[in-house]
Amino acid sequence: MAEASLYLFDGYNLLHAGEFADARELVDTLASFVALRGARGVVVFDGVGEDANLGPLEVRFAPNADAVLERLAAERRASELVCLVSSDAAVRGTSGQEVAKLSSRNFLRELEPAEQRSERRSELAGRLDEETRARLERLRRGG
Repeated sequence: MAEASLYLFDGYNLLHAGEFADARELVDTLASFVALRGARGVVVFDGVGEDANLGPLEVRFAPNADAVLERLAAERRASELVCLVSSDAAVRGTSGQEVAKLSSRNFLRELEPAEQRSERRSELAGRLDEETRARLERLRRGG
């Protein structure tokens, strides 16, 4: 399958599978991941919180994250290459055959090399002044 154009992330499932300090660190990592690939992403967390857009990543909160992920996969799978990242067997099973699926642990294994590659390519970052770095960060977050 070609590289996905839309990634759907099960927020708390992924948070608990990784070694993230908190949800904010996970969201920042996912925003960088989709931006590096020229893709879009939606991370959905169970519960209440403030929805946000960080560049190509949407952050959503819902009473039932699984239902939102299933609906998004169903709506988008015919028109986009969708990848669902979750270890929840029920969500993965109802997302449809057309949707690529990755368990949270497998995604995290694949994520590390991408971060290492971006750090090597980003040697310029160490040479940027603070103001330029802040402007680039605002652009990355869509603001």
